[in-house]
Amino acid sequence: MKYIIVLGDGMADEPLENYGGKTPLQMANIPEIDRLAKLGRCGQLVTVPEGMHPGSEIANMSVLGYDVPKVFEGRGTLEAASMGVILHPGDLALRCNLICLAGENIKNHSAGHISNEEAHDLIDFLNEKLGNDRVIFHKGVSYRHLLVIKGGKKQLGCTPPHDVPGKPWKDYLPKAEAAESAETAILLNDLILKSIDILAEHPVNQKRKAAGKDVANSIWPWSPGYKPEMPTLKEMYGVEKSAVISAVDLIQGIGVYAGMKVIQVEGATGLYDTNYEGKAQATIEALKECDLVYLHIEASDEAGHEGDVELKTKTIEYLDQRVVKYLVEETAKMDEPVTIAVLPDHPTPCATTVHTKDPVPFIIYKPGKAADGVQAYDEFTVTKGSYGLIHGRDFMEALLSE
Repeated sequence: MKYIIVLGDGMADEPLENYGGKTPLQMANIPEIDRLAKLGRCGQLVTVPEGMHPGSEIANMSVLGYDVPKVFEGRGTLEAASMGVILHPGDLALRCNLICLAGENIKNHSAGHISNEEAHDLIDFLNEKLGNDRVIFHKGVSYRHLLVIKGGKKQLGCTPPHDVPGKPWKDYLPKAEAAESAETAILLNDLILKSIDILAEHPVNQKRKAAGKDVANSIWPWSPGYKPEMPTLKEMYGVEKSAVISAVDLIQGIGVYAGMKVIQVEGATGLYDTNYEGKAQATIEALKECDLVYLHIEASDEAGHEGDVELKTKTIEYLDQRVVKYLVEETAKMDEPVTIAVLPDHPTPCATTVHTKDPVPFIIYKPGKAADGVQAYDEFTVTKGSYGLIHGRDFMEALLSE
């Protein structure tokens, strides 16, 4: 048996009053995913451990079966792995967004989904003006970058910028949660304030402003940590060869620590315009040498953060028709049976535009195994599934069981 996990990031939602009390999943036309629900077995999965923030890093690690409270060391450390940045003892890694401020408030977490080229110019500029032997910015994808503070302390209160759109940015500046972290908090606040002073007049932002686009007029560091100690999927489950396909540095970084092959797909953007077909084809190609492929699609999460119901619904339909349909057709031709799972990592409700901790709906379709009677896939139909409500590692154990 081989395995594909199709992860539609943030795909789950809440009933929307203006749409007849339906969620985007319920409104979407998803015949292929519904068919898997009819042929497979369904349930709900709790992906966010008690007391932890419902970030994609937490939820995706949980889906893969990690004891997240034990091994999690911050989002920045995962993204460092995906970038090939080697963290040494004492190196504090933080995710570093380029964000858009409007007056006293955070307008958005993504600087209007700034392009790689523009963002890289700004990160180079930040290194030139603010970087030194201790403070180093590393270029990532779009608005997602990395900040490494040598000798930094991680006991910090940092807020993800996508959790506080429209809120006063000064209320959410990094704060020390222990006396030993006071100097690090002061340094981070100083970097944010200096970035605001120097970024607004940069030619990249002047050009974006003239074009009516959101500018990247501040950095926002968050999710601090040191290099984690994470077992591989082979060590945890005996999965000899596995691969991860994602446009997101964070997910690639989890894959690095999990011992998975990281597969890059041309045209993978992390948005609704991503190369769905290319990612689906890469998944089938990877199955020729891998036992398990983790296919991560970010688009629905970004649509949820934008509060765009129609776009989120469309991204779910794209996942169905441009990814799942192809995977079902191609795996049916293979000599070896392939189990296909479909799920989100967490909900990203369009009404609130932020992640929640609610359980997510999942399907596990195993060829030749009896179905459980669920007839369609959404947040509510799966509650009648045979898996019931499960937590964290239970999902991988159910997926890999005979």
